[in-house]
Amino acid sequence: MKPMNTPTSAAGAPPCPHPAAPADLLSGCVHCGLCLEVCPTYQLTGDENNSPRGRLRLWREEAEGRLPPDSWTDFYTAECVGCLACETACPGNVPYGLFLEQARHGQVAAGRSRPPVFLRWAAAVAARPAVMQWAFWPARALRRWGVLRQKFVFPGRPAVATSTAVYARDLVRERRPTGPRVALLTGCLMESLFREINFATVRVLVENNVQVVVPPTQGCCGAVQEHLGLDGVEALRERNRRVFTDLGIDAIVTNSSGCGLALQKTMQGVEQQPAPVRDVLGFLGDLGPVKRMRRPNAARVYVDLPCHLVHGQKAAGIPAAVLDATGYDWELAPQAADCCGSGGVYNLQKPENARAILARKSSFLETAAGDPVILATSNHVCMMQWHSAGAAGLVTRPYRVAHVISLLDPAGEHLGG
Repeated sequence: MKPMNTPTSAAGAPPCPHPAAPADLLSGCVHCGLCLEVCPTYQLTGDENNSPRGRLRLWREEAEGRLPPDSWTDFYTAECVGCLACETACPGNVPYGLFLEQARHGQVAAGRSRPPVFLRWAAAVAARPAVMQWAFWPARALRRWGVLRQKFVFPGRPAVATSTAVYARDLVRERRPTGPRVALLTGCLMESLFREINFATVRVLVENNVQVVVPPTQGCCGAVQEHLGLDGVEALRERNRRVFTDLGIDAIVTNSSGCGLALQKTMQGVEQQPAPVRDVLGFLGDLGPVKRMRRPNAARVYVDLPCHLVHGQKAAGIPAAVLDATGYDWELAPQAADCCGSGGVYNLQKPENARAILARKSSFLETAAGDPVILATSNHVCMMQWHSAGAAGLVTRPYRVAHVISLLDPAGEHLGG
């Protein structure tokens, strides 16, 4: 099967630099093919070049000078979702994600690829948190009033003016938890548009006797820039290294798997031993969370596992103790560890591919038991993708999308207000 899109000719394009990906590392792939079964783009197209081992071969041959710069290499690099399922499947522990990040950046730096203007604008705004919070004020208000209709925007009631930092400070002063002390990464899009999830995270942590600190000077984790191959990632990482170091905390917690993976990379650059970066649900699983008591009903939760949690952060999944504590009957969604097609900004850059990937994965919702049916995950970008399945007509029966932390929330924000 042919790729869904084809590139234009790029004869005479400058080479893509691979400064940190020497040929001996790129040659770590032994072409066993185990990655093919888990690669969403290979499963869509059946094209060997549209697989992890195919891309590694193209990058290696270009790095060694056997393959001239070619538009097909750029095309197949752009086709990758970046789900990192291939890293989990790889018996040789090839750091595919590192090579993908370098290839994307090298192609953009060499002028061989150029992200769309609206995504470059979004990355620039995300790098300036104060600007982003101001720019998204109308969207927060419209969501709170329930009148924002966009296929990727799920229902919710975020605070319009009060920040998570202020909310956490006031709640901790009121409740005075005495347990572990954590710093919360609030995220760019999460804080600016889906702030109710941050508030739910603070409430759940405080209810579990956790002291929550939200550094107000924290910045973008750099994930958007990394996905797009743009400059400026290291500067954003350095800012957060300064902010999250020497806080006297037991852990840095995140409620978004993509941001969590980016922050893990960030804190690897700290010379002294930094506080560990933990997914908030894994952190709560270690504590043994307070359990919600619910009346027996027909509601059923289907849990999807974000790629950047299980394949990026190498977590085993969402702890069963946490899911049991929601009080709902739950089970893992079919193909729970497979990509939903969101891929950071992939569903905006490659909407046709992302829709086809989601169509396969979301089809079970049509006949899933439960009333209501709740699709729960732990990454807001995945939530956006799952919400779009209904908005785009891939799923025609009603269902709800929720963050798992919201299912634990004593205020019950997970039903959208």
